[in-house]
Amino acid sequence: MTRERSGMWQVGVATAWAWTCLAGVGLAQPTVVMRGLDNPRGLAFGPEGALYVAEAGRGGDGPCGTTGTGATACVGDSGAISRLWKGEQSRMVSGLPSSAPVSGAEASGPQNIAFLGRGGSCVTFGLGGGPTYRAALGEAGEALGTLVRMSASGQWKVQADLVAYEMANNPAGGIIDSNPFGALAVPAGCVVTDAGSNTLLGVAANGAIETLAVFPSRPNASTDAVPTGVVIGPDGAYYVSQLTGAPFTTGAANVYRVVPGEAPTVYRSGFKTITDLAFASDGSLYVVEVASGPGLSMPGRLLRVNPDDTRVPVLIGLDRPTSVAIGPDGAIYVTNHGSSPGIGEVLRVQ
Repeated sequence: MTRERSGMWQVGVATAWAWTCLAGVGLAQPTVVMRGLDNPRGLAFGPEGALYVAEAGRGGDGPCGTTGTGATACVGDSGAISRLWKGEQSRMVSGLPSSAPVSGAEASGPQNIAFLGRGGSCVTFGLGGGPTYRAALGEAGEALGTLVRMSASGQWKVQADLVAYEMANNPAGGIIDSNPFGALAVPAGCVVTDAGSNTLLGVAANGAIETLAVFPSRPNASTDAVPTGVVIGPDGAYYVSQLTGAPFTTGAANVYRVVPGEAPTVYRSGFKTITDLAFASDGSLYVVEVASGPGLSMPGRLLRVNPDDTRVPVLIGLDRPTSVAIGPDGAIYVTNHGSSPGIGEVLRVQ
């Protein structure tokens, strides 16, 4: 297995679970600041200070195909990007591609958004399968499994086809699979995690794709890494969270530190099914675990990992939390009901 390297990517050195804020951690009870979302996924603050959430949608009337898990999913235009600005929630972009089972749960569509200044953003579109699945969805599903460049006005076009890159290169080996998830804007373009291909990819402004890191399978080599969130840490390196694959063993998920051209190293270990992470200004790390029960059974939770690696639960009892973001005022925002249509929320903790 080879590892590609380029200087342009180098870095500097529906259930209703009750959420609960644990006493003694110095945080107020969370409040719901966004609601009625369809499969809310990635959170990001825009350059004007508003909070944005990528909604994977609820699928549509078809065509339909078989996902990587064997489920039947149908495509539609129910994906969206919603915004919270000065206390008002609104859908800024609608009509985006989405694929989901008839229930509308566990949708694939807009997964994450990262802002490229005031000129626009990059948005990852999930797929959850290989090229055969996408082909079955027809023209309406062509944007799934890609990175999209979106203008400030909401106009968008495919910037990079990550499924095609996986087909041509398959950097991690094994079956052909692609499920773009995390997104991070950098001066050279956007950095993307592909949870299907187990890679961290760099996408230049011209759409050129480069493999920045390949994440190893679990020790028994039978469980994929499944990278999810990606952020830049206080030291300028990339930090990537890990969901892992089935059987989703407690303690098996890591947070990796990545310097392009070098093998990923474990920064923190002992987690379960991480979907996102965010560094606070004091160097502490907030980690979202989508499930804490056997397998992928609920509830999920939000943890604070202090610089000395002590860990404090911040929110427990969450239903499929998918993302965390820290606002300009230091408040913490986390998604809830992240795999359900119509009841998705964003919670705020001060």
